Amino acid sequence: MDTKHTIGWNLRSLRVERGLSQERLALEAGIDRSYVGRVERGEENVTVATLEAFANVLSVGVVALFAEVDPTSGRPEPLRSGRKPKNAK
Repeated sequence: MDTKHTIGWNLRSLRVERGLSQERLALEAGIDRSYVGRVERGEENVTVATLEAFANVLSVGVVALFAEVDPTSGRPEPLRSGRKPKNAK
């Protein structure tokens, strides 16, 4: 797996783990939502500034985005679509 795909894989994995949509991650990082999708698919060369913005929103070090991916693990699962249910009062 090349570096762009490794970053994208880890970004998606961390984002989903934290329950963030691509739109929420993009908004909090000050980045276009469609760009987040392209990064997750390994289609973009990401700048250091963008990596820092992602890492800050995800509360991880930039190095977490470069972590080696286990080749036997499946693709990170997407978030469940639709709105989150409102808490019952």
